[in-house]
Amino acid sequence: MGGCASKDKKEKVVENETAAAGGTDGDATNNGGEGNKSDTMVDAAVMEKMEAGFAKLAASDSKSLLKKYLTKEVFDALKNKKTSFGSTLLDCVQSGFENHDSGVGIYAPDAEAYSVFSDLFDPIIEDYHKGFKKTDKHPAADFGDVASFGNVDPTGEFVVSTRVRCGRSMEGYPFNPCLTEAQYKEMEDKVSSTLSALEGELKGKFYPLTGMDKAVQQQLIDDHFLFKEGDRFLQAANACRFWPTGRGIYHNDNKTFLVWCNEEDHLRIISMQMGGDLGQVYRRLVTAVNDIEKRIPFSHHDRLGFLTFCPTNLGTTIRASVHIKVPKLAKDYAKLESIADKYNLQVRGTRGEHSEAEGGIYDISNKRRMGLTEYQAVKEMYDGISELIKIEKSL
Repeated sequence: MGGCASKDKKEKVVENETAAAGGTDGDATNNGGEGNKSDTMVDAAVMEKMEAGFAKLAASDSKSLLKKYLTKEVFDALKNKKTSFGSTLLDCVQSGFENHDSGVGIYAPDAEAYSVFSDLFDPIIEDYHKGFKKTDKHPAADFGDVASFGNVDPTGEFVVSTRVRCGRSMEGYPFNPCLTEAQYKEMEDKVSSTLSALEGELKGKFYPLTGMDKAVQQQLIDDHFLFKEGDRFLQAANACRFWPTGRGIYHNDNKTFLVWCNEEDHLRIISMQMGGDLGQVYRRLVTAVNDIEKRIPFSHHDRLGFLTFCPTNLGTTIRASVHIKVPKLAKDYAKLESIADKYNLQVRGTRGEHSEAEGGIYDISNKRRMGLTEYQAVKEMYDGISELIKIEKSL
């Protein structure tokens, strides 16, 4: 599959863990790959696969951001580069090469990839995050006035449920394709012990996927909590190695707070509940993130914000969403999309990306995660959903 995923780099990982984590604040890779010139020979088989994948993508009718920005010039400039973990351009783009229906088509196998392959990542980030240029710097974390959000749908007529989540990476570890089996286990132990110390509303239990009891597994599936082994996009990115080692989920007693360990990102921290009370959901998430961060340091980059596996999920990493019934607007999907676009919202099917709307219920969330604060990201969703409800009522 290419670079870091092709062999166990445990020693390399230990040497480079600070660089890979992006430090606490500094640019993780100021050297842009200059520091490892001796390791720039890309394996011939990897190169052959890369060239073939590029040719197929170029000839396809793919609408992905990868195809849009991976020009021949950019491809030639990057195809011989490696990060200090041995990640090649192929490790970044193989998912988009295999899945021409990808919307984006690129992942970062380690934090250094964002700098070493910046000629490709930067324009994709700018396009996806609505103009976050390579000269821009993501603002410091700011959850704002957590009391300022209320219920977007007090009558309960439109909003079925509300969810706010964020992704986090643990400082000192690379991303999924570069992790060793031992590191997966080590991370799961750290996450499990940290979450077990949560109290009050957040108090709950951690369930490892390895050796999970069938009854527990079925209950978690019925609750729509349990994530499955990665979809084809993640599989192609080599993000599902050693499955289910190191994976697990935590939820509180009320089932309104959830943490996924080592699904796509090291941590997905999720607050959710039925109805439209965004304020309550947001406050719970902020409390949890602040509490967990006291115990587990998160990878942070001075320019890109919080670092994660997918470039769509950098910066705040915040995704605030509702499941909403808008039957009248749904009859004119183009209109629904244009209103959503005006407020930087993303419309997905009921079960998220790559799914259909079931019973006219859509998953609608903020799209921008970079160049604005956590509070501003959630406010975009709040304002946009309020406007959609207003328009739906008027039709």
